[in-house]
Amino acid sequence: MSDFLYCLNSSTIRPAPILQKIEIAARAGYSAIELWHDDIDLHLRNGGTLAEIRHALEDRRLVVPTTIYLKGWFETTGPARAAEMAECRRRIDQAVEVGAIHIIAGPPAGYSDHDQGARHYRELLELGLSLGVKPAMEFLGFVEDINTIESALEIVNKAGHPAGTIVLDPFHIYRGGGSPESIALLKPAQIAIFHFNDAPAYPPRVQQHDHDRVYPGDGILDLKRQLQLLRQIGYNRWLSLELFREDLWAQDPFEVARIGLQKTRAVAESS
Repeated sequence: MSDFLYCLNSSTIRPAPILQKIEIAARAGYSAIELWHDDIDLHLRNGGTLAEIRHALEDRRLVVPTTIYLKGWFETTGPARAAEMAECRRRIDQAVEVGAIHIIAGPPAGYSDHDQGARHYRELLELGLSLGVKPAMEFLGFVEDINTIESALEIVNKAGHPAGTIVLDPFHIYRGGGSPESIALLKPAQIAIFHFNDAPAYPPRVQQHDHDRVYPGDGILDLKRQLQLLRQIGYNRWLSLELFREDLWAQDPFEVARIGLQKTRAVAESS
């Protein structure tokens, strides 16, 4: 019996339409699914509705821990900020309509003013909470600045809002050069979700990107240690399989989801 909940990040089976992704996640045995706004927008452009997505989720009893993602909110200032925040508001409204708990707020690609970013994160939190969803601060291992647990936690702490959270991800911890031991710095309520994946031995760490991720247990990361740290701080919510592999996208999406859950459980339930 697992002490974690299992979630499918829909990027793992990207080519499938969103309603099919929802059906596959449930049939494969996940209790939750993360949805991407690009997929939601494609569904709407093809004549679908947000209500259809919400009903599909409810029919299959799937939780939506997050939708992905918000950009531009951290670094944008001046006249361009109004347009960026209008797009954030549009995506936040979508997240609320599909019943998401969090919406992931991505970091800037380059170096930015952390004090400004913290102020903007607090504003984003207040906007999201006023509408019914919690923006979660993400770090990305391949960006120049916000690429470790510590850097994301700095923004959350400077924002000074009790609802501030971050997104954890073994690949990004590794790619950013940080230490998994920093998980111990967090309280469980500060973790929106734990994306789950592994990293290969090659190419070298600093050359890896999203498409290099592999199934949990198929790489070189000490995932069991990371799960031990999560247990020690009291985190017992979602492990969300998140891969971006074109070779997997070319395969049967149900089989990819099924094998992914099998491999996730093999790591989580033996650690």
